[in-house]
Amino acid sequence: MRIDSHQHYWKISRNDYGWITPDIPKLYCDYLEKDLKPYLEKHKIDKTIVVQAAPTLEETEFILALSNESETIAGVVGWVDIENPFYKEQLNRLRENTKFVGIRIMIQDMEDATKILEPIYLDAFSYFSKIDLPIDLLVKSDQLPAVLNLLKQVPIHGVIDHIAKPDIKAGTMEPWKSQIEQIAKYPNMYCKLSGMVTEADHSNWEKGDFISYVHHIVNTFGINRIMYGSDWPVCLLAASYDEVYELLLQTLPKLTEREEARIFGENAIDFYRLTLE
Repeated sequence: MRIDSHQHYWKISRNDYGWITPDIPKLYCDYLEKDLKPYLEKHKIDKTIVVQAAPTLEETEFILALSNESETIAGVVGWVDIENPFYKEQLNRLRENTKFVGIRIMIQDMEDATKILEPIYLDAFSYFSKIDLPIDLLVKSDQLPAVLNLLKQVPIHGVIDHIAKPDIKAGTMEPWKSQIEQIAKYPNMYCKLSGMVTEADHSNWEKGDFISYVHHIVNTFGINRIMYGSDWPVCLLAASYDEVYELLLQTLPKLTEREEARIFGENAIDFYRLTLE
């Protein structure tokens, strides 16, 4: 079973994607399963994980509804309002759908990443840890210190999205490199090899820009805690689905067939605890 662990679907008329504006014409249109399916078939990707793209319960319910009618959606990573006293009820309602596999915390959008260290967030993370809920962390490289502080306090079952968005365009490695190495020491933490092209020069990136970043993720997390994600359609700002897929194949170290199967599917099954037919 081959899985794309990170992609999005959206319908602009729903009006809850505040970050997608007419100023970004490549993204300011509907993207649904029919648009992605030809690429999944071309690269023999059986299933995908659809990840929330808006901080609303309504958007999570929208993609869950899509998943109910889909052959290719293996799971949905949604959103709950941790600052709402009734977030557990929100979560319980979403978990009634068998396609719901976890939540994403959008640290990237926080003005101060240390917000996740406030009591209301620490209590929520402790609860998520207690119920062993998979958590995606959307985080920028300069926010990693807050994530490290969190991990020292709560043993979450988490995955870093988009290798934590280092400045690939500038070729900056530190302190991202050292901080990622520290995060990888936590055995419950995974990392998605996704979202990299949009951190590079959108119009002039080349394979060599990514090799040191990809190899560092492989060397620190190991073969069994990393997973392929296209970040489609956001990736279209810098590359086609085909280019993203081929780029990862070309920048990974030499793999055995078994290791490739882990990165392109089995690790996502393990992390999200997918039950697939």
